[in-house]
Amino acid sequence: MVKDDCIFCKIAAGQIPSKTVYEDEKFRAILDISPASKGHTIILPKHHADNIYELPEEDAAGIFVVAKKIAGAMKETMGCEGINILQNNGEIAGQTVFHLHVHVIPRYQEDNIAFSWQHGEPTEEELETTSEKIKQAIKAFD
Repeated sequence: MVKDDCIFCKIAAGQIPSKTVYEDEKFRAILDISPASKGHTIILPKHHADNIYELPEEDAAGIFVVAKKIAGAMKETMGCEGINILQNNGEIAGQTVFHLHVHVIPRYQEDNIAFSWQHGEPTEEELETTSEKIKQAIKAFD
């Protein structure tokens, strides 16, 4: 499915110019026009899904294969010392364009990019309860 009013659908279809670094029948990867660092790339599925919950499993697997190729190419050519692979779902999580996309962000010394959170200290009981809830929910998806 493609959404007529989705800018990432238009970019993925080649209707809006972009600096494409990779393309196959399912994905287009482009340089981010507001990069966190030099080489910051966004991988776009060609079929619209608002978020991870709507993405077909085959595309979920495939997008990570593409991310691995791009990360390897970046490591070889960009001189980066690390890579962040990031995917946001929902406004609260930082998603601003509601077409699933994966960021591949090369990391350099002193690049001033910060992904951090305050580390929690759950009790053993909280960990057990949470793991059981998630395991039960996963079974419902199978």
